[in-house]
Amino acid sequence: MCQDQNCQCKKPYYITTAIAYTSGKPHIGNTYEIVLADSIARYKREQGYDVRFQTGTDEHGQKIQLKAEAAGVTPQQFVDNVAGEIKRIWDLMNTSYDKFIRTTDKDHEAQIQKIFKKLYDQGDIYKGYYEGMYCTPCESFFTESQLVDGKCPDCGREVQPAREEAYFFKMSKYADRLIEHINTHPEFIQPVARKNEMMNNFLLPGLQDLCVSRSSFTWGIPVSFDPKHVTYVWLDALSNYITGLGYDCDGNHGELFKKYWPADLHLIGKDIIRFHTIYWPIFLMALDLPLPKQVFGHPWLLQGDGKMSKSKGNVLYADTLVDFFGVDAVRYFVLHEMPFDNDGVISWELMVERMNSDLANIMGNLVNRTISMSNKYFGGVVTDAGAAEEIDEDLKAVVLNAVKKADAKMNELRVADALTEIFNIFRRCNKYIDETTPWTLAKDEAKKDRLATVLYNLTEAITIGGSLLESFMPETSVKILKQLNAEKRTLPEMDRFGLYPSGNKVTEKPEILFARIDLKELIAKVDAMHEAEAAKEAKTAGESAAEAADGAEKADEASAQETSVIDIEAKPEITYDDFAKLQFQVGEIIKCEAVPKSRKLLCSQVKIGSQVRQILSGIKAYYSPEEMVGKKVMVVVNLKPAKLAGMMSEGMLLCAEDADGNLALMTPEKEMPSGAEIC
Repeated sequence: MCQDQNCQCKKPYYITTAIAYTSGKPHIGNTYEIVLADSIARYKREQGYDVRFQTGTDEHGQKIQLKAEAAGVTPQQFVDNVAGEIKRIWDLMNTSYDKFIRTTDKDHEAQIQKIFKKLYDQGDIYKGYYEGMYCTPCESFFTESQLVDGKCPDCGREVQPAREEAYFFKMSKYADRLIEHINTHPEFIQPVARKNEMMNNFLLPGLQDLCVSRSSFTWGIPVSFDPKHVTYVWLDALSNYITGLGYDCDGNHGELFKKYWPADLHLIGKDIIRFHTIYWPIFLMALDLPLPKQVFGHPWLLQGDGKMSKSKGNVLYADTLVDFFGVDAVRYFVLHEMPFDNDGVISWELMVERMNSDLANIMGNLVNRTISMSNKYFGGVVTDAGAAEEIDEDLKAVVLNAVKKADAKMNELRVADALTEIFNIFRRCNKYIDETTPWTLAKDEAKKDRLATVLYNLTEAITIGGSLLESFMPETSVKILKQLNAEKRTLPEMDRFGLYPSGNKVTEKPEILFARIDLKELIAKVDAMHEAEAAKEAKTAGESAAEAADGAEKADEASAQETSVIDIEAKPEITYDDFAKLQFQVGEIIKCEAVPKSRKLLCSQVKIGSQVRQILSGIKAYYSPEEMVGKKVMVVVNLKPAKLAGMMSEGMLLCAEDADGNLALMTPEKEMPSGAEIC
């Protein structure tokens, strides 16, 4: 591979991440993927490839619409905010993407409409009805047989029966062709376990036609010839990989598409492997486009013994970890702790252990000691005095072999293993110091040349390790090389030992790369952080309560001055039978909490007779959680349960609303028992 960065003969390499769903702030498990992709992209550039690295956000769907409604903003405002937060974190982690695509980009939306129309016109899409069990968080329909214990097979959440008019894609039309492609391209799905799962669980049993539009909500890309339908999430989201390159359904493709498609690597989480290895290839076949060369489904980064979940309260965020450890330490941790095909684990304790052992001691202390000894014994001048001994050859062999092994591991996408090989260089350097004991050599003037040679070998080995580290810990790589007064080596230059210029001078005052952390002190800071967050939430709730009380007081003053009335638009008449379908009862609120990150919602536990139901209400601006507890309220009991802000609501509290939008709970005039029927 040509190493000339200005050469036109460089081979293109196109790598993508899955686009992040804009339902909320990404946790460290989500962030792992962009860091992993960045390390691969950076390394491919080092190998001489002309890399195109794309990431972005998936911004349509029913879940987004519901979250926006709960937050009291438009869907566009909601996704603008979340997409900005995602991009901020990607930038914080020093990721070198070339394109950040959003599925609300106008050029993307225009192409999705063209793609849908093209597939419809050629008979791949037809109109029908869908009836099945629907998971709102996953935006997916399932048959009863596909459910696991009656719940979504992908996320384990509750599903709801749904029936609606929809357009469908004829998946079976391309199934045999996809099976043949997978069988003849063993590298297409990695790791191999993911390939076996897709073949045995989905393709070989037979594919069902896929729903590709929705008509029960509006936040999506409208179908151009049937605007009451919006394009279903997967046809919309997956197509970002080509629209972001300038794909044009009319055939007038941009230069980037001509240059970089097909993708060399789609890097995704293992939970969405089915969509990328079955749906996406079939869409591409229907569009008469070549398939991506490889789809890699990476494992999950788990907190403790389970997947990170806001509902479990075990979520860690990248920016929080960066505040405690720094960007490169977090990058090192997530890359090093994630096995090739098994889930990894993250915890505060494990991060401190890696910080103190690998980063502060094995690498940081090595660099500091080497530079300090060069300054102490030779005024910072590093010279190859030629006083070689047999032990030097083993150091050189380990360093050069580590470079080759790291390169081989990166070609297999075994990033954690490649990083381990780099740190083997630093480990061998520390052992070399123990073997050669420079402080002993310094006591004998006759061994001055040997001392100089030992320090030269150390400086050269660290230069190679520091250069190789750039793809994984870019800021640290720069710091190491700057302190050594060394140029970053290219991969071909790492095949040789001894390129560090003899007579070069290192920095006078070495910088501490990574400081050791006391675990007890860190845990105390983490606890204090959580307490501050809780206090902030309580303060916010108190301010809302004060505002509500102030509003109520002003309303009382106004009503004392004059009696107001409101006329509202009349709804169609109903019969008694219509009214009799509704069940109203008195409920007692026994517990109430603010819904996190929702401007409007309170979550109440309402005792109705002998049962307790969870009910979400958009009344946060008018009642604090504390003043809700103990109230007797009027409840619509037989309202179909629904998810709001990711939480299940099992009823509705009745309120009155004035002309200014102020709300008041409807309560019984006299004391009534919980569960009493309202008729």
